[in-house]
Formats: sequence, structure tokens, C-alpha cells
Amino acid sequence: MSGETPMCEVDLGGGKVKETSMASRCRVSCYERYVQPCMVELLGSALFIFIGCLSVIQNSPDTGVLQPALAHGLALGLVIATLGNISGGHFNPAVSLGVTLIGGLNVMLLLPYWIAQLLGGLIGSALAKAVSPEERFWNATGAAFAAVQEQGQVAVALGAEIILTMLLVLAVCMGAVNEKTKSPLAPFSIGLSVTVDILAGGGISGACMNPARAFGPAVMAGYWDFHWVYWLGPLLAGLLVGLLIRLFIGDEKTRLILKAR
Repeated sequence: MSGETPMCEVDLGGGKVKETSMASRCRVSCYERYVQPCMVELLGSALFIFIGCLSVIQNSPDTGVLQPALAHGLALGLVIATLGNISGGHFNPAVSLGVTLIGGLNVMLLLPYWIAQLLGGLIGSALAKAVSPEERFWNATGAAFAAVQEQGQVAVALGAEIILTMLLVLAVCMGAVNEKTKSPLAPFSIGLSVTVDILAGGGISGACMNPARAFGPAVMAGYWDFHWVYWLGPLLAGLLVGLLIRLFIGDEKTRLILKAR
């Protein structure tokens, strides 16, 4: 409105104290809106991926996928419950894409979130490598995804990654973003979706569902075989879920946000 002063505009007639105060508030606001969420995404991604990688590296053959499934799911639920109020608790480029499409994340933050998440993946994977015995690390291929061994497995693995990631992104968008359905139990639901996905699809594709989770271990172990599957599948899933909610099941607030854009 014409009578309002924009947040970062300083009224010089108010004196130096007012100018300093407004500038300080502007800096704090920009920090909280842009810098702080990205730093939290980096921290949360690093913690989540550290636990996830370590659970694979230290996994006993007798437990199958149970140990990684529980570790990934519980770790994700915990970091979302702890840090989610600051950044939204994505810790996954596919989730950030889906949330952006339904109006839950400023599009200007999408690329910074992706960069923070990938850097977090590198840090978490490097820490997991640093604390693991060398033999165990290499026996587990550094927790990189090695489920796809030949070209004939690609189509099935890609399809599995799309479907499994859709469940995860849907849990985030409907449990933590959509006004009609969001719940205080969202961290539990999101973590549980990861556990269920790994239990169901771990033997098919590895159940990555997260390009940042795939990228960090691939760098640390130098293992890139069929790595693109773990980018294309999750990102396609994020796109599909975002479009599905936007077109069919989004709440009125979401539709208004998208219409305004």
C-alpha cells in the first residue's frame, strides 16, 4: 500500500538511530529468510546421510535391509522434528522440488537448497568414511548404491525409485505443507515412509529416494555405475507429486498461492 514503508527502506528523517535499527532488522530478516534455512538444510542433510551411510557400512549380513531401513527412517524423523521448523526439513532435492511446486518453498530458494543438501551429503559421507574401518567401508562400496549391476535392471530400478520416492514426497507435502492435512506427527510419518520404502524396495533399487544421499557416497567411493538412476527417479517423483497435488488435491491456500504466481 502507498502509505506503508517497505521493510528494508530507511526513513532518513528519523535520525541515525532509526536508520541503524532498520538496517539491522533488514539484515536479520534476510539472514533468517535465506541464509539460515540453507545452513539448516546442510546440517540436517549431513547428519541424516552420515547415519544412513554408517548404517549401511556397519550393517550385518544377518539383518538384511532392516538395520539401514530403521536407521534412515529414525534419523530422518529426528532431524525433521529438530530442525524442520527452520527450513521445512527437506534434506532431499526431490522433496524440495515437490514442495516448491505446491507453493511451500520460495522458488528462489530451490537451487540454494539443492546445493546445501548436496554439500551436506558430501560432509555426511566423508564423516562416515572417516569413522569406519577401511575394510568395512570398501566392502559396502562406501554406502554408494550398487543394486543395479547391469543394463537389464535399469528400467525396474528406475520405476521403483519413482514409486518409492513418490510415497516419501507425498508424506512430506501432505503431512507438513498442505493446510488441510498437515499434522504434528509429520516427522514420524515421513521417517516411517523411508523405513517402509527401504524394507520394500531396498533389494530392487537400493531405495535411495534422494539424490544427495546418492551423490555423497558416490564421490567418497568413486562409484558411479548407473548413478543417474538415483537422480532421475527421485526428481521425476518430486515433479509428479507436485503436479498431482497442484492439480487435484491441493488445499485452497495452495491453489491461491499458485494462482498468484
